[in-house]
Amino acid sequence: MTLDAWLDLLEQRHPQAIELGLERCGEVYKRMGSPRPANKVFTVAGTNGKGSTVAYLSAMLGSLGQTCGTFTSPHIFRFNERISVMGDLVSDSCLVRAFEEVEAARGEVSLTYFEFTTLAGLLILSQSELDCAVLEVGLGGRLDAVNLVDTDCAIITPIGLDHQEFLGPDLISIAAEKAGIIRPGAPVVCTQMSPPKPILQTAASLQAPVYLRGRDFDLVENTASDTGLLQFSLGGQSMTVSSPAMGGKYQIDNLSAALA
Repeated sequence: MTLDAWLDLLEQRHPQAIELGLERCGEVYKRMGSPRPANKVFTVAGTNGKGSTVAYLSAMLGSLGQTCGTFTSPHIFRFNERISVMGDLVSDSCLVRAFEEVEAARGEVSLTYFEFTTLAGLLILSQSELDCAVLEVGLGGRLDAVNLVDTDCAIITPIGLDHQEFLGPDLISIAAEKAGIIRPGAPVVCTQMSPPKPILQTAASLQAPVYLRGRDFDLVENTASDTGLLQFSLGGQSMTVSSPAMGGKYQIDNLSAALA
């Protein structure tokens, strides 16, 4: 089948477009051998700024000589945008091969479009033998298919009211879902200086060190320069960086989290 035929099939096959939970997807993931997408994994959750945070972080990793791949959603023009390896979008033929492997492992288990394609993305990244992978959570965190992978560093961007029908009626409920990506001992980078309590409580319970913008790291205008440069600081480290090409306060937030 062509990629378009596969995507048409996946859109129609599962009775629900969104069905949170890791049992079905996790079973297929295990049958596939639990492919880890890279030696080191960064997982990005939040409401605002996930996509650009992924873009900044993957670009930095590449510039440091690390082989890097990304998984993001949704796409804008082509499905292939969801999976990149060293900045290049994966080909139709690569996606079709991955879909065939997921289908072979799936057996009788019904998967949503997102679950099926996430498993394909993890498989493609794992087969690329990468140093690093940057994964964007699709919805929430705790029960999102991306959360099958244990992260080495959790990045949590600003949290707002989103997908309340699935994640809960208020910021506390939603933050608790997004905190589900945190792993024992793995650092947590928060764009917000005062993230909702569930983020801090979950990190504390798992002894995961938390880095907060404005307390542990920051990115501010370089007052010694009139060229639009920014000054990043974390602990005793400091460096000058260029302003992001995209405008808006959120872009500086996102860049600061990626730098941290």
